[in-house]
Amino acid sequence: MSSRLLRLATGAMLLGSTLSITACEGDTGPAGPAGSNGQDGADGQPGTPGDDGDPGENGGPGPAGPGSQGQPGPGAVTRAPGVEAGTPLSSVIALTFRGDLGTGATNLAEYVKARVDQFVAGSLPTPLVFPLPPASTDSVRTVPGLFSSTVIKWMDPITFSKTGARFGANVDYIAFFGDGWSAQGNAPQFKGSGSAGWMWINHEYISGTKPRVGTAPIGQHLDFARFLRNSGTLSNSVTDGTTWQDDALIAYNKEWKKQVGGTWIRVVQDPATGEWAVDRNAGNLRYDASSTTLAKVVGMTLSGVDRDDSGADLASGVVAGTHSNCSGGQTPWGTIFTGEENVQGVYGDPEGGLWTGKNDWIPNAPGMVTGAPLAPDFSSPTSGDMISSDSRSSHRKDGYGFLTEIDPGQPADLWYGKDASKPGAGHRKLGVMGRAHWENAAFVVDANWKLLVDQPIVIYGGDDRRGGRIFKFVSSRPYTAGMTKAEIRALLDQGTLYAAHFAGLDNGTGDTLVGGVIPTEQAPGQGRWVALSLDSADLAPNGEALGQPTMTVGTALRDVSYNAIGGFTDDDQVRKLLWTAANKVGVMELNRPEDLEWNPKDPSGTPLLYVAFTEHGDPTALDQQGRVATATRGPDGAWVTKARGATDNRATDRVGSIFGMREANPAAPGGSRTFTFFRVWKGETAATSAMPEFSAAKPDNLAIDRDGGVWFGTDGNFGVNKVADGVYYLNQSPAHRDSAYFRKAFRVLSMPSDAEATGPAFSADMKTLFVSVQHPGEDSYSVWP
Repeated sequence: MSSRLLRLATGAMLLGSTLSITACEGDTGPAGPAGSNGQDGADGQPGTPGDDGDPGENGGPGPAGPGSQGQPGPGAVTRAPGVEAGTPLSSVIALTFRGDLGTGATNLAEYVKARVDQFVAGSLPTPLVFPLPPASTDSVRTVPGLFSSTVIKWMDPITFSKTGARFGANVDYIAFFGDGWSAQGNAPQFKGSGSAGWMWINHEYISGTKPRVGTAPIGQHLDFARFLRNSGTLSNSVTDGTTWQDDALIAYNKEWKKQVGGTWIRVVQDPATGEWAVDRNAGNLRYDASSTTLAKVVGMTLSGVDRDDSGADLASGVVAGTHSNCSGGQTPWGTIFTGEENVQGVYGDPEGGLWTGKNDWIPNAPGMVTGAPLAPDFSSPTSGDMISSDSRSSHRKDGYGFLTEIDPGQPADLWYGKDASKPGAGHRKLGVMGRAHWENAAFVVDANWKLLVDQPIVIYGGDDRRGGRIFKFVSSRPYTAGMTKAEIRALLDQGTLYAAHFAGLDNGTGDTLVGGVIPTEQAPGQGRWVALSLDSADLAPNGEALGQPTMTVGTALRDVSYNAIGGFTDDDQVRKLLWTAANKVGVMELNRPEDLEWNPKDPSGTPLLYVAFTEHGDPTALDQQGRVATATRGPDGAWVTKARGATDNRATDRVGSIFGMREANPAAPGGSRTFTFFRVWKGETAATSAMPEFSAAKPDNLAIDRDGGVWFGTDGNFGVNKVADGVYYLNQSPAHRDSAYFRKAFRVLSMPSDAEATGPAFSADMKTLFVSVQHPGEDSYSVWP
């Protein structure tokens, strides 16, 4: 998710002093037995002293002396053994409702909304401060009436075992399952206990620069290397580049793979203090990028057989591990979708041979030559993140970049279909939705967060890249009442994949129509869903611009020269190269669609799909009409790259926006082939805002509360406005529609500076909002927590 994921850390600001850990000795053991007596009349020599006894247990802490420091308050933390003092740690925090304070609220969401009502009416109690004022501090700040505490931090053990699994790096998506949620066929959202339950958390990446042969790591990679050195996993001097050789890198990469993926833990709330803690005696599990985690790719045939970390072949279609895990989705049937986003830096990207990082088309790239069938390279790369000199550390490119469905609580190596005694159980990657920079998944549900009876399952997902698209999957068969979990999951084996074409959207701004017109709820833009397959009879959006107005999507995809791109040979290729397929037929590019959330209780009165567009400041791949923008035919008819300059199609959105998408039939979205779209909220720079205290930029993760309220976190407000990222409530109360504060973002939580606010998720009773504090201190100074 992080827009900084591919950048190198700019300095070693994260470094603490080296921590030396010395074991305490116990008391000397008792002396051995005396030697036997000699002859009568003379004593024998004393016996040899016995060996020392085992080291004694450390004593408990003594009583506090006068003037000693008090007990840690809410949010105080301890550090895992071997973690440097001053190391910033990505963590999950709990923002907890303290009490109604005269508002009559029964939970956090109601409390914030009551304060918004008071603010708009000008009746806030004096001297209450609301919303939270903008600032950049190295702390977590909240509005009065709420308090924050740290639930778990990077490298914390998730069990009581000193050698067991640990909590992973850079936290992102969160989902909460209250204890007892599944009773009477409930969906997990807002069901079960509000004070105890299971939590899923994504782990996306490690910040900074990885170690290489002859080069020491920087940033969090150095922090992690020091941890491995202090805990005995590494024996080299991790700060000296000359000690980083193949053996050290192999050991480091093996441990690095364990820092991404996801964590499944049980958490409980202390009824006395309101703080949350991990139940370390529960069946807590890690799912990671090593082959201890296995998943089956369904709905797609892979290019070859994958291997486990020992080099042994896996079963057909099964791949080792999951990584680059950004946002996700909590399914109505109780599983987790986790988005494998920026996988290109790990095992490579088969589309990297056709497009540069700046969206430039590369004419005549190997396997991508115009006038011939596409033949992308899916082989295992020899270099990349997590790849060392041991060839077993690499994997084929088409095994990653999926919406991955984790069956939480099941063993990490239980891939979907592995155990016949557990039908429908296990982990899989949804090949039917294809490969992309997947951010998340959203599911169409009713007001009780359940699937729509007698309708197909509908899943939305965002391709989080500059110029990425929004996709919709519609299952071929409908959900019917009483289906088991296994039967529901089987519905996703087949279906139709669509891309959202925002007709008339200006691909330079990404949030206005051509001509600078803002699409509003009263005068929205018009869009349509374009089926992406070789059999699609939908009209190609760029057909008219290319002089072929009756060109169908299927024919265009097969054509070996259409829009300067070679021809697709089957639907597996289409799904593996979604970005290229969407470009070929001219689907409108979008400004980094990050989170999407379906709101069945939208304040407008009609279900709405919300989309957070974070930003886009790079060239676009296509021109406004959907033609490849950086290529043209030369005198000999060959495709050549255009020169930059006046012909440069560069997007200009640096602050982001939130859009609403309304299906033509909101009650049956699976059958809708058209939609309308409008801008709900626009990011701002404080310097140019009429109301700078409400300015925020670069929306990222969204959350919909039980009553249809919309909340979002930001990623990049710190860079745009020099104000820490945070979590905001978007005021859409119908009572405020005529107010200047309608659709204003009210800040309720502020991150440590240079930390992204990700993964907001409510507890079942909405008295707690869990938030991930991602990459504190990635580019700027921090010692939080």
